[in-house]
Amino acid sequence: MAQLRITTSVAAVLTVFLAEPDSPRYGLELMHATGQPSGTLYPILTRLQQAGWVAAEWETADPSELGRPPRRYYRLTPDGAASARSALAALRRSLGITGNPATGLA
Repeated sequence: MAQLRITTSVAAVLTVFLAEPDSPRYGLELMHATGQPSGTLYPILTRLQQAGWVAAEWETADPSELGRPPRRYYRLTPDGAASARSALAALRRSLGITGNPATGLA
């Protein structure tokens, strides 16, 4: 499992994933949840995929039936969830933050 530099932007994305670690998320949903623009979010998702923390797949439904373009769904891998929890816990310790380790920084 590759190590990542955990910036505040990466921590925000991981926190959203860890809130419901088994739920797939799509880009626009993550943009709204984190407040990050696409130019910040998608490079983070790419790095998380390259590290093996996140897996991605395109939805298979017919776009004409959906009335919108297909979505690419992102999901934490089991190893990614464990790594994300560990990385966020280390970040909290380094910042002197106490809180619920299951949901990120809060």
